[in-house]
Amino acid sequence: MASSPLSPDNHPSAADDDDDFRDRQPRDRSLRSYILSLLPRSIFPIDDLHRPHPHNSKISLFILVAIVLAAMISISSILNRFNAPYLCQKDGITLICPYAKESTSLWENPYSATTSWKPCSARREGIISNLPSENETNGYIFIHAEGGLNQQRIAICNAVAVAKIMNATLILPVLKQDQIWKDQTKFEDIFDVDHFIDYLKDDVQIVREIPEWFTDKSELFTSIRRTVKNIPKYAPAQFYIDNVLPRVKEKKIMSLKPFVDRLGYDNVSPEINKLRCRVNYHALKFLPEIEQMADSLVSRMRNRTGSLNPFMALHLRFEKGMVGLSFCDFVGTRTEKALMALYRQKEWPRRFKDGSHLWALALQKRKEGRCPLEPGEVAVMLRAMGYPKETPIYVASGQVYGGQNRMAPLRNMFPNLVTKEELATKLELDGFRKHVTSLAALDFLVHGSSP
Repeated sequence: MASSPLSPDNHPSAADDDDDFRDRQPRDRSLRSYILSLLPRSIFPIDDLHRPHPHNSKISLFILVAIVLAAMISISSILNRFNAPYLCQKDGITLICPYAKESTSLWENPYSATTSWKPCSARREGIISNLPSENETNGYIFIHAEGGLNQQRIAICNAVAVAKIMNATLILPVLKQDQIWKDQTKFEDIFDVDHFIDYLKDDVQIVREIPEWFTDKSELFTSIRRTVKNIPKYAPAQFYIDNVLPRVKEKKIMSLKPFVDRLGYDNVSPEINKLRCRVNYHALKFLPEIEQMADSLVSRMRNRTGSLNPFMALHLRFEKGMVGLSFCDFVGTRTEKALMALYRQKEWPRRFKDGSHLWALALQKRKEGRCPLEPGEVAVMLRAMGYPKETPIYVASGQVYGGQNRMAPLRNMFPNLVTKEELATKLELDGFRKHVTSLAALDFLVHGSSP
């Protein structure tokens, strides 16, 4: 007869329980001993390792689960960090970076509303000009456009605006030989002079040369009597009317220098700011051969990607002149820093003095973000922003201080990096090498074609 499941025969006996307990006890004690041996003795004294306790197995299991959970969280955190787009592993001098999917938002305009804006600075056709003739203006002004290409363009825009403010005739600006670039490019070497004068003919009178009646042309470059030097930075339009215009009327021809940032933006009329935009975006047109070469560089840059995908144009401001002029500290050998100190002392002796005060100043400027970024710093910043290593980059700059060794971190993190020298043949670029500003103009135009 089958026994009932509720009968006493189906319940384990006390002897069986004792046998099971004796079988489990060594295993529990072994696991517990291992776990507790990893913990400080202050938590569980060593004597407790061999002392049976009804709660020890539960405590051991709880501790084991906690350890496993902590390990899983730590491993997950480590994996997430290695998948981050800005972390790379170093293999010798090569940086091996993990693949990161490129976010489409990296190339989107964050201010989408601006796409509907329409330019208002273009020349209005059909307007009858009441501009006085060259001989009927208040006189002539002459300026030196100093600095790099961007600074020169700003100076030219300001010169046209100042001529308008004072009702003066502008002599074609001179691109001053720069202390850093040692370049002697003339206005007509990179800009279309005929287009410049014709496009602005309804706004200001512009002449190519100093008037013939002014015989001592060297006086305009050297004489204090012919120079206005006390113009403050970002001066208002009224300053020119009150302080410069009387001297122009008296002398008939005056030189304004220095002329870097010598006209404000918020303290002039909207029409003057529109005129500056008209000069920058319409009148200042590069020579056809420069624009054609730039178009070729853009086309070749896009062909490298095999599609119409955007590319990044990156202007590294780490040439020797910029590093020297910044008076910032940089990563380098003792020899490099000693040579840079000698270079600064030669080029900027009044700022250098004995050099003892510069170290603290260099550190402070770097903390404030006022120093040019090194190529390696730029690379880390771009990776942190989410750009993957496959990003096509056009590098626009002069010779980077430190050469290929200093460029290595950037090139390792972004191998799809090219310069105009790699996109064009030596023969194609030889025609532009005689003027440093011509090469800068190529970079300027390629930059304008990138997002």
